[in-house]
Amino acid sequence: MSSALTDLCRYPIVQAPMAGGASCPELVAAVSEAGGLGFLAAGYKTADGMYQEVQRVRGLTARPFGVNLFMPQPGQADAAAVDLYRQQLAGEATWYDTPLGDPDRGRDDGYDAKLAILLDDPVPVVSFTFGCPAPETVAAFARAGTRTVVTVTSADEARAAQSAGADAVCVQGVEAGGHQGTHRDDPEAGTCGTGLLTLITRIREAVRLPMLAAGGLMRGAQIAAVLAAGAEAAQLGTAFLVCPESGADPLHKRAVTDPLFTHTELTRAFSGRPARGLVNRFVREHGPYAPAAYPEVHHLTSGLRKAAARAQDPQGMALWAGQGHRLARELPAGQLVDVLHCELRSAVSALAVEGAS
Repeated sequence: MSSALTDLCRYPIVQAPMAGGASCPELVAAVSEAGGLGFLAAGYKTADGMYQEVQRVRGLTARPFGVNLFMPQPGQADAAAVDLYRQQLAGEATWYDTPLGDPDRGRDDGYDAKLAILLDDPVPVVSFTFGCPAPETVAAFARAGTRTVVTVTSADEARAAQSAGADAVCVQGVEAGGHQGTHRDDPEAGTCGTGLLTLITRIREAVRLPMLAAGGLMRGAQIAAVLAAGAEAAQLGTAFLVCPESGADPLHKRAVTDPLFTHTELTRAFSGRPARGLVNRFVREHGPYAPAAYPEVHHLTSGLRKAAARAQDPQGMALWAGQGHRLARELPAGQLVDVLHCELRSAVSALAVEGAS
C-alpha cells in the first residue's frame, strides 16, 4: 500500500461508507479493529448526528477510521419533471398512507457545518462523493492531519481530484451498489458506466494518485485482482451490508441473498441519481420515468421508503446492492475481514506459484 494509506489499516480492505444507516459506528469500529478501514457515512445526517457517530466510533476503537461527505449539488433539476414524477407517485402515497416529501428541502446536506466539525476535531481520513472539494478545503484538511479521498468514475474526475490536491481517489466501477459517485449527473448519459478493471487502468494512466477500488468486490481473489491492476486497497460495501453489526434494515439484509431478487440495475427511481439496487416492484414501475433530479427525488420518496420498511414491504424499499450481492456472507464484520484477508493471501500465493512454474 502507498504512503497515503499504509498506516491507516493493516490490510488493504476498506468498508465502504453506505448512507442510510448501514455504516453505523458498530460496523465501522468492528472493521477497523479487525485490521481494515471502517468508514462512517455522513450523507443524509445532520452535522450534529455525524459528530455523535464520530464520538461513538472513538468510544469503540482507537484504530483509524474515515468519514464520507456528500458534496453540495448544483440547482439544475427540471421543476416540471419533478412535479410530473410527484403525480406519478401519488398512488404510492395512497398505498402506503403517507405524504410525499418536499423536493425543495435542501441541496447541500449540511456540508459546511460538517466540514467545520471535521476540521475542528479531525478524523484520520475524509472522503467525498458527488464531486470534488475545493483546493482550499483539501489544504485545510492536510493542515489538520486528515487524508482526503475523492470518489471518481472517470479519468477526468481523477484529474480534477489530483488538481485539487487530494491524497487518493476511490475508483468506483459501474458494478458498485448504491449511488454512482459521478461529479456531474448528466441526464443525457442515462444510467451507464465503466467496469472497475477498465476504469482502474484508465485512471492509473491518467493520474499519479493512489487508488482505492470499489465495485462488486466480494471475495479475496477479487481484491487480489484489483491490487494487481494497480489499486492500493479495495473498498467493499455490499459484502459488509449483511453483517450483524450493519445498521441496514433486516429486510434489506435478507433481500441481498433472497432468490426472489435475481439481479440489480442502475435506477433513478428513489433519488433522481443513478444508483444500483435490487430490482423490485418500485424500480420496475417507476425507474423508467424518474427524472435526473437529485436530491429532489430523494426528498420526494423519503417518506415512501420509510413507510414501506414499516409495512415490512421490500418491494417499496431502496434495496441498494452491488452486482456481487448473491456472494454476500452473513459473518460478523471482524471475521469477514479475516476471511477476506486469508482469501487474498491464498490468491496472491497461487499467482506467485503459477508465475514461478
